Amino acid sequence: MAIEQYWGTGRRKTSVARVRIIPGGEGSITVNKKPLEEYFDRSDHVQVARRPMEHVERLGEFAVHVNVRGGGNTGQAGAISHGLARALVKADESLKPTLKKGGFLTRDPRMVERKKYGQKGARARFQFSKR
Repeated sequence: MAIEQYWGTGRRKTSVARVRIIPGGEGSITVNKKPLEEYFDRSDHVQVARRPMEHVERLGEFAVHVNVRGGGNTGQAGAISHGLARALVKADESLKPTLKKGGFLTRDPRMVERKKYGQKGARARFQFSKR
């Protein structure tokens, strides 16, 4: 007997989150085998990761398991949010308009701009001296 589960992949900056939700779970969210509150040290990252479930009012209905790699805390929280929204849509297609309107299904395209040659950084130049 296979357990009913839904997958969603979320991305933000250089972070990638693979989110698996299981209906009828106890409402726990684990990130890399740790509870969500223990994994993120800042409460705003916890809120960002949970926001799609709060938006559709499905907070205690699923057990959520997340594997996340790459980037920093902010990027990882955003990737979890994106992946969770995608998994929720696979679980219940009627949530799609609500999540889309809330902006949870849109991949944030902002990335770090690359460093250019002959310059100190992406836009910062080396100090110029006239004499």
